[in-house]
Amino acid sequence: MLTCIIRYQIDPTKKAQFTQYARNWGQAIPRNGADLIGYYAPLEGSTTLAYGIYNIESLTAYEAYRQRLAADPLGRENYEFAQREKFLLREDRTFLTLASTPHGDAT
Repeated sequence: MLTCIIRYQIDPTKKAQFTQYARNWGQAIPRNGADLIGYYAPLEGSTTLAYGIYNIESLTAYEAYRQRLAADPLGRENYEFAQREKFLLREDRTFLTLASTPHGDAT
C-alpha cells in the first residue's frame, strides 16, 4: 500500500475555490479507485499550504486510477475548474510507504 500526499501551494485569497475543489475530489477520487483520507485546507499558521492524502495499492494501480480519474466527468470538470480559477500555485506529489507498523505495544 502506498500513501500519496499532495502538497499544494494555494492563493490565500481563493481558499473557497480550493475548498470546492477538495469537495469535488471527495466524490471523484473514491469512485475511481483510491482510498481518500482527505483534503486539508489551511486554518492556522500558513495561509498557503494545503494537502490531499489518499492510499493506493501500487504505482501500477495509481497509473490506472489516474486514467479513470481523467475520464471521469467530475474529475475533468475539477481539472478545468482549477485551470480556470488559478487558485493552485504549485502542486507536489510524494508517495510514501508506512514504516511504523506494527503500531502499539509489541509485547
